[in-house]
Amino acid sequence: MSETMFSRVAVTADAAALLRTLTAQHGPLMFHQSGGCCDGSAPMCYPVGMFVIGPSDVHLGDLDVGLDDPIEVYMSESQFEYWKFTHLTIDVVPGRGAGFSVEGPTGMRFLIRSRMLTDAEADAAGLR
Repeated sequence: MSETMFSRVAVTADAAALLRTLTAQHGPLMFHQSGGCCDGSAPMCYPVGMFVIGPSDVHLGDLDVGLDDPIEVYMSESQFEYWKFTHLTIDVVPGRGAGFSVEGPTGMRFLIRSRMLTDAEADAAGLR
């Protein structure tokens, strides 16, 4: 029997290119999708170990940006309850985001583009 594989997260080519540059500067990176409002809901990118993942954080998936190790993406469990039917794509646009995300000094900022999971993805995730 064939199992449908999907990921809850993806990355655009532009964001992947910036992540490769930032990894060369800062070492391995990870994302945590913050739960604030406005700029506070941006995906925050940190060097691994700089942001402590807790037991209530959900691992959404890994981004393959062409490095030895994938970039892990997390979200708080309480926020995941609202987003569990959503696929997230990390993109980058010109601008300066808020917070301590490592792309801040580059003049670019990460953002999330979202869509609802397809029926097949929701089935694969055990949501239906």
